[in-house]
Amino acid sequence: MSITVTGRKMTVSDALRSYAEEKIGASMKVMAIDPLNAEVVLHVEKNPAIAARCCCEVTLHTKGHVVRVEEVEEDMYAAIDVAAAKVVRQLRKYKTRVVDRKLRVDATPLKSPAEGAAFDPDRLMSELAADDEVVRVKTIEFEPLTEEEALVKIDLLGHDFFAYTDRDSGAVCVLYRRDAGAYGVLRQAL
Repeated sequence: MSITVTGRKMTVSDALRSYAEEKIGASMKVMAIDPLNAEVVLHVEKNPAIAARCCCEVTLHTKGHVVRVEEVEEDMYAAIDVAAAKVVRQLRKYKTRVVDRKLRVDATPLKSPAEGAAFDPDRLMSELAADDEVVRVKTIEFEPLTEEEALVKIDLLGHDFFAYTDRDSGAVCVLYRRDAGAYGVLRQAL
């Protein structure tokens, strides 16, 4: 288990570094999952209009899965505390959904999300036109996954969407979280 604490556009004091390592390390030890590596990024927003300016981002890497937590508070120590508590919840979810599921032999497959999800390209284009600046680019590998595995990954990452390659058909798919709380899938037409 390794923990890396860095600051984004700020220097991290030794007291803050040791506090973050202690809190996040204790959260990771609760679930006893090996191997488990953590990256903690601390930063402070410069905009004085933002009340909760201190941000703690925690990214955990374990056996092909990524668990991500981001918390914002008024105090950096409070942000680390809240992020550590959220790490425990996310690791518990990881352990019950991924590790324990592999141990069960009578697992039933998940039903596919509702087909025919309404897609409004005009609304999407108007939203894209409003925010026409690319602020971050990520390069990812499209792993061949089943729909069930993609559901687990989107839950662990905490994102609203997840792109993957369908293991059975080889088509590129995008799994997304709907406003109503269910999930939808966009599939590549073959």
